Amino acid sequence: MLRPALRLTLLCLLAAPLTACRYAFVPAVPTPVEVALPVRVTTATLVRQGDVLTVQAQVDGRFEPDYLRVQWFDGSRSLGQDSVYLDAAQRRASFRLDAPQKGAYRAVLSFGGVVLRQVELYEVQP
Repeated sequence: MLRPALRLTLLCLLAAPLTACRYAFVPAVPTPVEVALPVRVTTATLVRQGDVLTVQAQVDGRFEPDYLRVQWFDGSRSLGQDSVYLDAAQRRASFRLDAPQKGAYRAVLSFGGVVLRQVELYEVQP
């Protein structure tokens, strides 16, 4: 029969390999994730330049060529609409609207029938 001290030493020597760090099942380098972001308006501004309102917008992301549309509003009253054809080479658009009077103006930008952004310019209370 082994003495308790010898038994403890033998047990520690046999258990030592069980505590070693080793690669389990998680891959060291994960597989890359492919992200396909939808079309989005990354920058959009609505400013007044004299008697003209100007909207400038930039579209990013992967998209099929289509029209970027703007609908103009003064409060809840529709003032008009316009569109510009965008593709991979042409991603920026600029729209102008004659507006000699001050108002609560909104421009709603849509691409492919989906509203992407609304920009506002409040010169009076809506």
